[in-house]
This record gives sequence, C-alpha cells and structure tokens, in this order.
Amino acid sequence: MIEVKHLTKQFGSHLAVDNISFTAEKGEILGFLGPNGAGKSTTMRMITGFFPPTDGTVIVGGNDILTQSIAARKKIGYLPENAPVYPDMTVIRYLDFCADIRGFSGAARKQRVGETLERCFLTGVRHQAVNTLSKGYKQRVCFAQSILHDPEYLILDEPTDGLDPNQKHEVRLMIREMSATKAIIFSTHILDEVDTVCSRAIIIADGKVVADDTPDGLRQRSGFHGSVVLTVTGAERDGLEKEITTLDGVASVSVVDADADRTTLRIFPGDPAVPVADRVIASVGRNGATIASVFVEQGRLDDVFRDITTGK
Repeated sequence: MIEVKHLTKQFGSHLAVDNISFTAEKGEILGFLGPNGAGKSTTMRMITGFFPPTDGTVIVGGNDILTQSIAARKKIGYLPENAPVYPDMTVIRYLDFCADIRGFSGAARKQRVGETLERCFLTGVRHQAVNTLSKGYKQRVCFAQSILHDPEYLILDEPTDGLDPNQKHEVRLMIREMSATKAIIFSTHILDEVDTVCSRAIIIADGKVVADDTPDGLRQRSGFHGSVVLTVTGAERDGLEKEITTLDGVASVSVVDADADRTTLRIFPGDPAVPVADRVIASVGRNGATIASVFVEQGRLDDVFRDITTGK
C-alpha cells in the first residue's frame, strides 16, 4: 500500500499541506479532490519524491520515500500536471528514452514501447514530434510514460485534462482495468469521474483532509439525498402540497416549478434512510392527479463538495 504519514509542506510562511495522513491499498482507485490551491498537486509531488516534505513521510510498498527513495520511486508511475514532455522528441523516441531510464534494453525495451504505444492509442502519431501534437495527445504521451514500466503504484495528476470525451472514456477504462493489481491515486476537478472511476475519494481543502469516503457515502451527505422529486398534472396544488406535508415520514415539501397544468414538488423525508416515495405516490392517487414523473434523489456530489470545502 501507499501510506501517507503526517505529511506537511511549508513554502516560507505559507502552509500548503497541513499534517495529512491516509492510505491507498492495491486494488483501490483513490480520487483526490479539492479546489484550486488546496494542496493536491503538492501532496502528489511529495508522495512521488519530487518534493521533500517539511515534516512527515510516505511509505510506498514498504519503502520510505525519504530514506529509500530510489527503491520507492521504482515502484511508482507518475503523471504530473500539464504533461511535461520533451517537445523536440518524437513520441516513439521519447518513450524509448523513458524505457531506457527505467532499465529496459534490447528486445524487451522495444516490446515494452510498442505495447505502450498501442495501449495508449499512440501508434498513429509515433513518429511525430511531441510539440506538433494536440494537448490531448501530449497528455496521452505523458500518461504512456507513467505506465510504461508496469508500476505497482500510479500517481496521476489530472489524467484526463485536455482529452475529448472519447479519449476520457478510454483513459478511465484503462485506469479501471489496471486497478486490479495496482494502487492508484489520481486528482481530478471532474466530479463525474469520481462516480465513474473511484472506489474511494478524499477531499482536501486549505491543505487538510476534510472528507474521506466512498462516492456513495459522500452523496449521502447531500441535503438532497433521499428527497422525492414529483411532477403531476391535473392536481389542485395547494391541497396536494398540504396533504403530502402531513404524511408520516415527510419533513417538508417545496415547489420546484409550477404552471397552469403541471406542478413539480420536492419532498424531503425526515430520515433519508426511510423511503417515502410509496406514500407520496398513494397520496397523489387519492387527489385524482396524474403522475408525469417521479424519482428519488441519490444526492449531488457538487453540493457536497461545495459544502465541505466552502461551508456554503
């Protein structure tokens, strides 16, 4: 596993990372979230040994990043932010160079580069100079070097930045496939990626861990979790709203939208774990209204993220 122990980083008087501790196990995809300037990239740079911490340390597969740095870094694949690759090299030359640095030679090196080009859908641009590529392709080249040596641990800083929707889908699939045998930490600003890819998520704000939970667990913190959104036609709105308010288990009712023919209500349960949808539907039938749509809200990660990081 990766063990982050009381990690702290100070730049002059600015405390960028404040006593962070967490673990990431093999088989786990850990999403690392936070607003700009929260300390995500600084934390990832310390995990990989790029930045020395002011205090604390990181254990990577049993190796301390401070006292056994080379042994720890051999096990890591790192995709930094902004895809810093050598612009004058061709794609295949750059990956060959990275394979050489990683200790591959001869036929093994050639095979590893070829497999990585194919896996990252770079075969068609392998002889192009990196500086002629689009932002998305540059990102793919940098991602390719991070997985070239089949590392046990992957640290990915915004791995889908600059990719089009199809490319994002491909990268997410690769991350999920690789997670069976690796511990993966990746930062993202895209909350949908947390739902799509992550088995667990950490939210960081002002250099501190403010949440550590599964995506489902985070959604359950939303004020909308468990609420019923109901759209009806042919109802006397005030009467229907009043009756639903009196139902057992209902805490409150609010009007989301209304016009002459259609009304949309949001019904908040007293306990999100106790469903009230069946009672609400029965109440609509008693009022002679017709249900146009009904669904139970699972919670919104964007609301939870805002609440946790800003208090709003």
